[in-house]
Amino acid sequence: MTNQKPLLSKFLSFLLLSLSLCGYEPLMMANELIPVGVVLDLKSSVGRVAERYMSMALSDFYAVNHNYSTRISLLTKDSGNDVIAAASAALDLMKKEVQAIIGPQRSAQARFVIELGRKAQVPIISFSATSPSLSPSQNKFFLRTAQDDSAQVKAMADIVKAFGWPEIVLIYEDTEYGNSLIPHLMESLQVIGTRVPYRCVIPPSSNNMEIIKELNTLKENYIRIFLVHMTASLGSKLFALAKNAEMMSEGYAWMVTKGLSSLLDPMSSKIMDSMQGVLGIRPYINPSKHLEDFERKWKRNLTSVKAKIKSTTSLNLFGLWAYDTIWALAIGVEKAGMHSSFFKQNVSSFNADLATLDIFENGTRLRNTIVNTTFEGLSGNFSLVNGQLEPSTFEVFNVIGKTEINIGYWTPQRGFSKDLKDTSEKAYSTSKDKLKPLIWPGYSIHQPPSRLRIGVLVKNGFTEFLKVEWNSSTDDTPNVSGFSVEVFFAVRDALPFPLFHEFIPIRQRNGTYDYEIKTKKCDSYIGDITIIAERSKHVDFTLPYAESGVQMVVSVKHDDRKSLWIFLKPLSLNLWLTTGVAFIFTGFVIWVLEHRVNNEFRGPPAQQLGLIFWFSFCTLTFAHREKVVNNWSRFVLVIWIFLVLILTQSYTASLTSILTVQRLQPTIVDIKEIKKNGYFVGYQKNSFVKELLKRQLDIHESKLKPYETPEEYHEALSNGTHNGGVAAIFDEIPYLKIFLANYPSKYTTVGPLYQNYGFGFVFPQGSPFVPHMSRAILNVTQNRSKIQAIENKYFPSQLTCEDQNTRISPDSPSLGVDSFKGLFLIAGIASTVSLLVYMFKLFYSHWPVLSHNNPADSCWSKLVKMAKHFDQKDLSSHTFKGEESRVHVVASPEVSEPSPGIDDMQNHTRNSIEESDDVLIHDDNGSLSSSSRHGDASMQDVPNSS
Repeated sequence: MTNQKPLLSKFLSFLLLSLSLCGYEPLMMANELIPVGVVLDLKSSVGRVAERYMSMALSDFYAVNHNYSTRISLLTKDSGNDVIAAASAALDLMKKEVQAIIGPQRSAQARFVIELGRKAQVPIISFSATSPSLSPSQNKFFLRTAQDDSAQVKAMADIVKAFGWPEIVLIYEDTEYGNSLIPHLMESLQVIGTRVPYRCVIPPSSNNMEIIKELNTLKENYIRIFLVHMTASLGSKLFALAKNAEMMSEGYAWMVTKGLSSLLDPMSSKIMDSMQGVLGIRPYINPSKHLEDFERKWKRNLTSVKAKIKSTTSLNLFGLWAYDTIWALAIGVEKAGMHSSFFKQNVSSFNADLATLDIFENGTRLRNTIVNTTFEGLSGNFSLVNGQLEPSTFEVFNVIGKTEINIGYWTPQRGFSKDLKDTSEKAYSTSKDKLKPLIWPGYSIHQPPSRLRIGVLVKNGFTEFLKVEWNSSTDDTPNVSGFSVEVFFAVRDALPFPLFHEFIPIRQRNGTYDYEIKTKKCDSYIGDITIIAERSKHVDFTLPYAESGVQMVVSVKHDDRKSLWIFLKPLSLNLWLTTGVAFIFTGFVIWVLEHRVNNEFRGPPAQQLGLIFWFSFCTLTFAHREKVVNNWSRFVLVIWIFLVLILTQSYTASLTSILTVQRLQPTIVDIKEIKKNGYFVGYQKNSFVKELLKRQLDIHESKLKPYETPEEYHEALSNGTHNGGVAAIFDEIPYLKIFLANYPSKYTTVGPLYQNYGFGFVFPQGSPFVPHMSRAILNVTQNRSKIQAIENKYFPSQLTCEDQNTRISPDSPSLGVDSFKGLFLIAGIASTVSLLVYMFKLFYSHWPVLSHNNPADSCWSKLVKMAKHFDQKDLSSHTFKGEESRVHVVASPEVSEPSPGIDDMQNHTRNSIEESDDVLIHDDNGSLSSSSRHGDASMQDVPNSS
């Protein structure tokens, strides 16, 4: 290369002299021509336009800056849209000692050329290699005078979010340029909750048939929202074929990235016609006087070169970036003081071309100068940040007719806005209301809806929830109705975006919903699908739209209010027996305490035995006429009467409830009875309840029988477990409500409720529809009037389980001893303590006398005498002292004259024995005392006692 330096220097000097002789006065003062290489695909529209823009940029720059001492000279090479050709062209330019290279045009070509520039320390400046994988921060000799493709990702995601699309398909070309942006797009879409279920990758070499095949695949996937990221050459072919495939019609939505939208102008009218309704973004070009002057000059000069470059009169973004690149490079060359002899020969021993590249000594200085260069260019403010053009405002446009209509702007600070000059609102906005109305494909003003293929499972029973039927055998479109479908319609209407759906009938296979859910043949499943843990391993559920839970339903016994022994039902057998014993024991205690001091508790043995039963049982109705005189008796009787009061009131209340409220007793109370006796159990066919019975309740599979309809439930329970039926059926609460509504007086639910999470809609794992549907379900279910109207439509006569249990509840158990255990204990202790204290006092006062008078008697003889003594009256008691005083007054010889009332009183006493239970007698104090009905016997004992 060094051998060519004298020849190159002579050539440049001759060129300057020739130009000066031809009248180019600005060049007469030039001291240096700085060679700059250009690598472009001159067969592409971008390459042809960029070459012309750069030529105009040189003329415009040095016309303004004619005093500069340097002039850059462009040496252009055609890459021929080939990576190797681009590398060869760059290598050839470096051998000619160019001090910078503009290009290459494509990202795939730039990767290897950047490495050549790093080795030779020659700045590689690209205005069109926008792939994020090419990072200026990783190679300081690479400068990008364009915006990185990843700068548009946030704006594209905000558009998707603004229109509420939960799913979108990416279509991109299989190149460095196409593939490098996808990870950034995927990450940004994931942040806003949008799912990408399918990606369509199209190689640039694809023919029409291959592209049509990919488009047909997209049509079959039922997703109508597409985001296209590809170059103009491949993109124009894609949209033309998409229109022929009727994919540019109503119901579709297409968006394009800036790589394609920046090149819409050079496209033919036929291609533009196939892109009607397309939505896109591109960097916003701020209008300026400089830009207006350039546009006029471009249109004026275009006539002579139009046939050559085959372009339109509209400006091209990549061309503007190429224009600004020339200005930035020219300024950098001048400020860095570049000369044509700053290359140092490589002393490598290798003979290969790459190893013998000369090193540009001032490459770093030139690179740094360009990075620090700022000016107002045609595309806006030229300022490189981290080696590339700083992101700016994006323009949102809509293709209508033969042009693109601006519908708004997007900025990193404010999001969407209709007018950049409106600074009243500072908050960041992603609302589509901040965009102007637009036209969608098919010239529709309605936003294309998201689409769902919804699986509905065909069932024979409980069609109130989901019913699938066909009008005729030849009709492929089913009529789908039911509670679940009605709820889905309400939820669909509550979504923030339009949703189109297609119902796909599916017959259950392998027993349950689980098989169809795992296959994921549909985008969603609706119906009476229970949310359970096993299913959640394969799919995502929305929030439940109906509560559920598994419970047991059994037959009930007939009404027993007409039973002969219904009066015994309020109390259990144990309580009846305990009460009877308590009555007898209490009567016995009262008799013991009153026998020696109360004439009413004396008499023949048979009469005294009857009195024991009579007295205690009469306390039930407080009808006893016998009076008690012993304080211990009164103590016992107070507690006993309180117990009797509580017992009678409880009995009355229980019997009243039995006789007035219909209570049907279940034939089976709990699952333990079923397992103990080996009864058969039913469940709904194709339900998860079967696994619950086997695993959680430990019921053998041989004891399980499947049924489908409420009629089959009724038949099985009516037959019973011994006649080919079942003893109980386990099912979810919503189904049991329907069953009990059809047979309200024959069956009832018993036992615990095995809770689950209810019914929900099913989506594939990670589906972005789930959060939207769940929020809509909350809005619907919290609107009680709306959900109640749906329930009334399909379950008009249905009872809730609470209502059913209130009206037909299992027979409550009879009152037992446990309910009155405390009262019986208190009464028993009181009676026992009173009895023991009385007997102790009796034995304590008389046992020593017996032992002293008859020391030779045996213990048994003493007990017999003690019993005889107990049977005698206790004349020391105050109840008999009154009688003794009255008799003593009558018989006393000290009385001077007979009392006129004694004979009459004796007659009255005898008459009282026959006619009355009580006799009033005057004692010594003139008070009245009571005498028993055995007055004669008492009177006979009076003389003896005196």
